[in-house]
Amino acid sequence: MTDMIDHIVFDIGRVLIHYDPEIPFRRLIPDEAERTRFLSDICTPEWNLEQDRGRRWSEAEDALIADHPGHAENIRAFHRHWHEMTPYAYDESVDVFRGLIAGGRDVTLLTNFSTETYRLARRLYPFLDEARGVTVSGEIGLIKPDRAIYDRHVRSFGLDPAKTLFFDDSARNVEGARAAGWQAELVAEPADLLRGLARHGIAA
Repeated sequence: MTDMIDHIVFDIGRVLIHYDPEIPFRRLIPDEAERTRFLSDICTPEWNLEQDRGRRWSEAEDALIADHPGHAENIRAFHRHWHEMTPYAYDESVDVFRGLIAGGRDVTLLTNFSTETYRLARRLYPFLDEARGVTVSGEIGLIKPDRAIYDRHVRSFGLDPAKTLFFDDSARNVEGARAAGWQAELVAEPADLLRGLARHGIAA
């Protein structure tokens, strides 16, 4: 079955690198209920996703502060302290990632990431540059699970969708990849990478 997969594609956040926006805000907003309200009602996942779609952070901050002027400092803190939200890589997953590359596998990255924070992520985690290449949503104005981003990645890197195996932490993104004709596996912990590879006959 290993002959069926020619290309392996990794998501980054919560697959190779830990991501938790609460980390700096536990210090900045110590009250749990207040912190939950801020991250669910003001700096929402939907607001953050627009940066992944290509909106600049300065524009995102200004627009949100106009609606919530009393929260200006914490709104600006989201980007200012973004590096704290990604405090470490998953060593076991990175070992698998690097092992596949060392073994001659074609490995690329497909990620929902703002252009600005991805530049920082590359400095924090240089192993990201070891893949053959990356599609960053913020650079092209497309986000998972939109079909267009998977098709764009295929065209950019010359992949055969049916022979492409994708790992992502989001069930919606996994389903999006499958709808685009890819093989795809959901990752909740590093061991899921090994299990997913094994299901496709690939030794890591």
